[in-house]
Amino acid sequence: MSYLKSIGYNVTYMKILVCIKAVPDPEQVINSGGDTPEVYADESTEMRLSRFDEFVVEESVLIKECYPESTIDAISVGPEAALKAVKRAMGMGADSGIHIVSDYQTACDAVSVSGYIAQIAAGKNYDLILCGIMSEDMMQFQVGPMLAQRMGLPWTTAVIHETVNLNEKMISVERELEGGLSEMLDIRLPALLTVQSGINEPRYPSLSKILRATDSVINTISVKTLKPVKSPSRTIGYSFPEKKRAGLILEGTSMEKAETLLRVLREKGFRYKAEV
Repeated sequence: MSYLKSIGYNVTYMKILVCIKAVPDPEQVINSGGDTPEVYADESTEMRLSRFDEFVVEESVLIKECYPESTIDAISVGPEAALKAVKRAMGMGADSGIHIVSDYQTACDAVSVSGYIAQIAAGKNYDLILCGIMSEDMMQFQVGPMLAQRMGLPWTTAVIHETVNLNEKMISVERELEGGLSEMLDIRLPALLTVQSGINEPRYPSLSKILRATDSVINTISVKTLKPVKSPSRTIGYSFPEKKRAGLILEGTSMEKAETLLRVLREKGFRYKAEV
């Protein structure tokens, strides 16, 4: 579970921006009817909140429980169907939602997403911006760091614990490293964090919050009204992973399986020495 702690007595509030993404069902968007798979999503494609972002929304709500006067804005870039993800975030506890309407291809480009969110977030004086460590569909790990760079914010990734000290305008974080190691950092606010999955247990949206989200007016902005963001990347095509190994299922009795296994090992050049 996330470790949250308020330090000091002059507790005020935080202004938090949560960056989320709506993702489609892979079975809907991957068409393997031909030789090469085709990835597509249109207005009829059902979309949902990325599971990695559920931890982000939950973490922001936990912080708000420490600082009840805090506000949480949830923002997403994506097609019309992405509105569902914004409303789910509000159902979990976000106070308001922002939907930057684009096509699905734009929503999958980290350069574009970070650029459009930066334009909306600029000048709004957020104390903390939270992003998921990655999205379920693209798994790029890039939107958070790119957004921090665009906004000139200190940042870190793969956060598994944090302690907020509003009196000192600091946040102490523990981030996950490879090999079971972790790193402790003190970061001055405002800052951006990408949150590791498993940091908490995301709650189910409450009925009252779902009804409020349904009746709320989401701030909807078209990318066409924003400054264009030129991306240096483009998708050339998709392909299935190359099959490099084939498995072998041994059949028959135990003795037959053992003889087959021994034969296969000999063919592969393995040798054994019997011990008496």
